[in-house]
Amino acid sequence: MKIQADCIPCILTMTLKAVQNLSLTAGEEKDLLTEIMKIPGLRGLDWNQTSPAIIETVMDLITKTVHDPDPFLKEKIHLNTQALALLPVLTNWVEESSDPLYTAAKIAILGNSMDVMMPGGLSSLEKFIREKLETPLSREAFDLFCRQLSKARQMLYLTDNAGEIVFDRLFIQTLKKQYDINIIVVVRSLPTLNDATLSDAREAGLDQVATLMENGIDGPFPGTSLKRCSPAVRQLTLESDLIISKGGGNFDSLSEDVSDLETPVFFMLLSKCRPLNTFFKTSLHQPVMARIQN
Repeated sequence: MKIQADCIPCILTMTLKAVQNLSLTAGEEKDLLTEIMKIPGLRGLDWNQTSPAIIETVMDLITKTVHDPDPFLKEKIHLNTQALALLPVLTNWVEESSDPLYTAAKIAILGNSMDVMMPGGLSSLEKFIREKLETPLSREAFDLFCRQLSKARQMLYLTDNAGEIVFDRLFIQTLKKQYDINIIVVVRSLPTLNDATLSDAREAGLDQVATLMENGIDGPFPGTSLKRCSPAVRQLTLESDLIISKGGGNFDSLSEDVSDLETPVFFMLLSKCRPLNTFFKTSLHQPVMARIQN
């Protein structure tokens, strides 16, 4: 999905929040934001970009300013720690559910909110997930997903944020109890925002339930652009029977490539903004599982 009018203030708000978490002087913050404001896509001069492509440029400017390739590492560690602390409770909810996989799928999607919920702490996160578990997920999409699973032997799973990947671990673990399937989990090769890298995924225990692989993209791109992925990942998109794409950044970028794929792709994310609400015909902050026809 190319950027919409809503994306510009959204990216700027996210950028300001990110910059404020860095140890910069007031002058350094202003200088950095001045450079960021020169990006054509943030000035309404280039509407042919996806949000991840613009954010990659923002991240390049941030990392050069702070001389740190992973400036949000502490935030990622905190997110993983929060999610791991909640994992026993979530596991009980899944195991006690009348439909464990359906419940685990919703929890995996609700994990997409962790960056938003961070200020409220662990109790706030648990409350949010408990309340949102009452929100239905499209049964039509979920049943289609299960039918695809029943004949699949290999799945490619494209992750999004740290913290959220703990919820992905629970989902994958539940899924493998019901289906005999090989799952390859793809993470970012280079740090970008609070997106999960290989070390983040290992801290979350994803290596205990799936094979881990980096996407091979040579920049801080918070999404999945197939033409920039490694040959190994591109080959797996052909060899796999099913692809799961988590989060808004992966949707924004991979949805541009879906027409080039024969493998079914299921997008799992929270609908966090008006463009997503419009596209998926849903309301704000609702869990979405959808297959976009290739």
